[in-house]
Amino acid sequence: MILPALRKGGYTYETQVKVGVRPGGRNHKVDAVAEKGQTRFLISLKWQQVGGTTEQKVPFEVMCLSDTLAGGQYAKAYLVLGGDGWKLRDFYISGGLEKYLRETHGIEIVTLERFIANANKGAL
Repeated sequence: MILPALRKGGYTYETQVKVGVRPGGRNHKVDAVAEKGQTRFLISLKWQQVGGTTEQKVPFEVMCLSDTLAGGQYAKAYLVLGGDGWKLRDFYISGGLEKYLRETHGIEIVTLERFIANANKGAL
């Protein structure tokens, strides 16, 4: 769903891009890197259809995205939360992690619907 929205908004993109190394030495891949003009964005997608562990992975993904942004190659990162099984989605998208994680600037946690609307308009 996000790829057609990115195209419509005038973005080019690559999917499944290795952007760094996670704590512990494993590769950090994002679902997409989008570009418009000279501006590049990281896009990480999380889907939660029923209650489970995906919610617990969000803070770790924010940490990894923050580390990648610190390298200076990307302007911003989007962590897109889709599905209706989230208990903490409102907490995450309202900036709830900022109290606990210091380096969240440049990372926007958004719903799938909001991301698609903004991508369609070319307003990422």
